[in-house]
Amino acid sequence: METESEPYVRLATLRQLHRVVAELNTARSLADTLQTVVDGIVVGLGYELACVNLVRPDGDLVVAAFAGDPAAEALITGRVGSRASWERRLTMGENWDGLRFIPHTEGWVLMEDDVPQWHTDGPDPRFEDEWHPEDRLYAPMYASGGELLGVISVDRPRNGRRPGAWGREALQMYAFQAAIAISNARLRANMQRALVRLEREQQALRASEESFRQAFEYAPSGMAIAEMGGDQHGRLLRTNDALCRLLGRPASVLRRYSFSDLVHPEDIGTLLRTSAEGGRAELRLGRRDGTYVWVSLRNSVVADAADGPRFLLTHVEDIEERKRHELQLAHRASHDSLTGLPNSAELRARLGARLCRRPQSVRASAIEALDAAFEGRDGYDGHAAHGGHAAHAGHDGHPVGAEAGGAGEHGFQVDASDRYPGADPFEFPGAPPAPSDGPYDHHVHTVAPATDIDDGTKGLAVLFCDLDGFKSINDRFGHHTGDAVLIEVARRLTTGVRDGDTVARLGGDEFVVLADGLGAADAADLAVRLRNAIIPPIRVDGRAVRVGASFGIGWASCGMSADEVLRSADQRMYIEKRSRSKAHRRAG
Repeated sequence: METESEPYVRLATLRQLHRVVAELNTARSLADTLQTVVDGIVVGLGYELACVNLVRPDGDLVVAAFAGDPAAEALITGRVGSRASWERRLTMGENWDGLRFIPHTEGWVLMEDDVPQWHTDGPDPRFEDEWHPEDRLYAPMYASGGELLGVISVDRPRNGRRPGAWGREALQMYAFQAAIAISNARLRANMQRALVRLEREQQALRASEESFRQAFEYAPSGMAIAEMGGDQHGRLLRTNDALCRLLGRPASVLRRYSFSDLVHPEDIGTLLRTSAEGGRAELRLGRRDGTYVWVSLRNSVVADAADGPRFLLTHVEDIEERKRHELQLAHRASHDSLTGLPNSAELRARLGARLCRRPQSVRASAIEALDAAFEGRDGYDGHAAHGGHAAHAGHDGHPVGAEAGGAGEHGFQVDASDRYPGADPFEFPGAPPAPSDGPYDHHVHTVAPATDIDDGTKGLAVLFCDLDGFKSINDRFGHHTGDAVLIEVARRLTTGVRDGDTVARLGGDEFVVLADGLGAADAADLAVRLRNAIIPPIRVDGRAVRVGASFGIGWASCGMSADEVLRSADQRMYIEKRSRSKAHRRAG
């Protein structure tokens, strides 16, 4: 009898409980732990059948482990019972200090619910504490926070009797230890999944970093990473080999620079607008040999984290060939293909840039006009080279103004409204008439000498040149010789003028020279010098040929159009040509 062997039963049960609890702590995975729980009940606690119903994330309970009967295990393992049905069972029957016993006299009402269950046949109990086949005993397992982890179901005690006080306590203690083991197993499983996920993320990150590194390092075009913000804004942190080759500098040297240190001074504004928040721009970067190369910059802003440091990822593409091609196309459109001189359209554009529609009603000397226009402006001495504004060579080899809106190519005013903020557009062709409060405004009006006698007035001289005897050379020796003559005449005319003057080919054997800041006597002297430069023999294919030149001197002044100015110079040229005999014209 249990009461008579109580000490022995307790000792034996404690030994078994210690052993099976120790087994719980050796299981590695959650599945192993669950199976160890039910195996420990069958082996150590004296029940023939045991089952663990584990709570799923959705709240229902699934049969996760079974021991004692392979047929029953195959029948119900993996089946699910609803949480509501289990809550009903755990509130029925008798409460055995945390266990829930439902005798067969009450359990018949549970036969139709959805909780997976098995039935064993057997005789009716012969005495009061004998186990009936339809008796049910459950041991709920709770986590440390009080939430239900699962329920242990046991059946068919080996002694055939309902468990006594000590048996109940042993099952209750085992359920408590099983709950701890299952929680630990779940924690280990979650940690393992987290570690696996972290490792996969790290592998993906390493793969991404390696892909970026290879794409960055081996990109055929330049790549750079630069800082954003702070004192080191724009400093290059990393550059690839392509950018180092493009700029002729090693990576260790480039890390001392920012793009603002390398960009052409004229392009610094473009760079600052582009690097502010990313974007694209075309500008020039300095090479180690002192030259500049045209590049296309594409910036992308990169952030390490939501509030982390930001960087600029810059793609640098060499567009030198495209820019050179564009400049060649632009040059071809504005220059004569044979001589390389500005063509008729370019000549009219440069001449028109100096003219406004309003004639100058009050004549003033050149010094007075310049003093009035530039009054109060530092750095202007009133005597620019050759009476015009100083010019320098731009990136394409053409002279450009020293200031935006200042003297353009050959000293012509390009956009006075940019040079003098707030000023009107000065009635350039296509602009409406601009009012003036007096004879002087910010536009330096182009004036002409009143007569051919030099009265001290300096203006824009227009020398119209027509070659004498060229047609006979062309007819006698062919176009090849004629072209060679035109090329040599263009060279001699260009050599004979100042750097700021314009020599253009109007067409055929007609050339035009624009020379600013000349008086009447200066223009006449220039025409004589250029005529004398043209008349020496020109050797073509071992043959010496000669041409003469007739010059007509016209003057550009505001109120005239470019065509009117050229027409006036052309008329003067024909007057001068008719005033000399044909032989005299050939002789120069």
